[in-house]
Amino acid sequence: MKIKTLEIKNWRSIKELKVTAQDLMIIIGQNNHGKSNLLSAILFFFGEIKHQDLDFSQGSEELFVDIEFSELDEQDKKTFEKYITQQETIKVRKVAYLGGSFEYKGWIQNCSEDYLKEENAGNYTSRETANSLPFYPYLPSTGRLSKQQIIEAQQKYIQSNIENLTFSYQLEKTNFMGLKSVAKGIFGEVYFLPAIKNATDDFASKDTSVFGKLLGEVVETMSQYNEDWQGTKQQLANLFSKFSKYIDGVENAERPKQLSDLEDELSKELLSWNACFDIELNIPDIDSVLKSNASVWINDGTRTDIARKGHGLQRAVTIALIQLIAKRQLQSNQDSETTNRKVSKSRYFIFEEPELYLHPQAQRSLFDSFVELSTSRNQVILCTHSSNLISIDKYKSIYIIKKENEQYGSKVTQCEEDLFDGNQKNEWNLSYWINPDRGELFFAEKVILVEGQTDKVILPALADKLGVFKYSYTVIDCGSKQNIPLYIKLMNKFNIPYVAVYDKDHQENKSEQAIGVADSATKAILDEINNEIGLSVELVNDIEQELGYNCGKSSKPFQALKHIKSSEFHISESLAEKIRVIYK
Repeated sequence: MKIKTLEIKNWRSIKELKVTAQDLMIIIGQNNHGKSNLLSAILFFFGEIKHQDLDFSQGSEELFVDIEFSELDEQDKKTFEKYITQQETIKVRKVAYLGGSFEYKGWIQNCSEDYLKEENAGNYTSRETANSLPFYPYLPSTGRLSKQQIIEAQQKYIQSNIENLTFSYQLEKTNFMGLKSVAKGIFGEVYFLPAIKNATDDFASKDTSVFGKLLGEVVETMSQYNEDWQGTKQQLANLFSKFSKYIDGVENAERPKQLSDLEDELSKELLSWNACFDIELNIPDIDSVLKSNASVWINDGTRTDIARKGHGLQRAVTIALIQLIAKRQLQSNQDSETTNRKVSKSRYFIFEEPELYLHPQAQRSLFDSFVELSTSRNQVILCTHSSNLISIDKYKSIYIIKKENEQYGSKVTQCEEDLFDGNQKNEWNLSYWINPDRGELFFAEKVILVEGQTDKVILPALADKLGVFKYSYTVIDCGSKQNIPLYIKLMNKFNIPYVAVYDKDHQENKSEQAIGVADSATKAILDEINNEIGLSVELVNDIEQELGYNCGKSSKPFQALKHIKSSEFHISESLAEKIRVIYK
């Protein structure tokens, strides 16, 4: 199963927030705006971290995280049968209270009919009453009826007649699955890589580490299927049984004399207390012994333990482990056999600034790995400051988190629908290959959309010359005038301020037909602009004419830059005003 929706209330900087999840979720935003808080809320739900009083939004005494899960496999449907909706989803809330306590509660579809409501089950335990109700075929034919049997019969009847019943969706009054404490991992396995930590923790043999989880899977398989392993465990059990004082209630005559002598001597010392001293030796868990004594060594020309390698290699090895876990899961998922397991096979990979310690090329390769990981029935959630971990063609995976003020807290902007179709979609995908670095627009305070490379080079240079340049503004080469509306659509959806800079293209040597095409492109730009967050600036007729020179056809950006850097160049007042408007 996978996370479908996520709702958070009163967690740190998040007052109230609801987002729709994707297989790949890339959370971005400025420092101290709530990226890590969103990740930690998810970790809190899964039991990976414990809440503290400081986690509550100021003034609140209760917080919760609601997660709705979809894409349940057959085993998930069996495990969470009680909570499955008509849409084949389940929704669970984890609530925490000031002072330290917490609980899980599931959302259930209560039937409008009283006889199918779980809270009324205790009223129908008499055989006569139960046999008069529609769910009686699902009850045992003989014997006394318990409340639990009534509940199970209600559920089976509901599942069989779900299309003919009416429901109200509400939070259950009892604990989720009737459990005081939900077992860790019941919703699936979580692999978390925080931003700053001792990387060797990932390779510790403890069950909570990335390597420990992978090693645990291997050991479990060996324990089940390896005959040598099973034989060793049996020999160990036989050996330790010889140290027991009693075997099946009969005193063990083969017990080592040294143990018996020690017991007798110590018992004599305790005579005044009327107490006897017994020694019992427990059979060691050989699986745990193996895991606790495993260590990781890396040979990159010099063989050392992982702690003595660079941070970049440490993180690369951690990610390699995670990728291997995902591949193993994909193989295991091919076996769809329904078992009695009580935990989901789902896996969630959560990364906090995974780009740390990695050079740009490695970051771009890492992004491709995350994409692949998210397409293998896993969910990948990460927060980042790197544009190398963002692809604008995957705009549905982008979550921009902002905290405008303390009153409303952190809010998320995302795009759930398709912005482009047909030719627009093809053009959008092609534009990515022209300039793959365009992902940085999501980090910008303001985006300047231009037609081509010359504009991208010249506008910042002129702004610097005028003293209005701002590093927080990003200039994006859209590849052509016709592509600018595509980027405007994206800016509008994510509520990112922008200015579209385009050429009028009414040069004297152009035909009426060419001018008509230019005017159509201009109209397309103006039609898309949302005046609340965007504006347009028109160049007459192009940047070269605005600068007052003929650049020729080759090395246009360099020639234009060379021109404005010369001592003879003087910027016109009209162009200077346009630059001020652009960088306002």
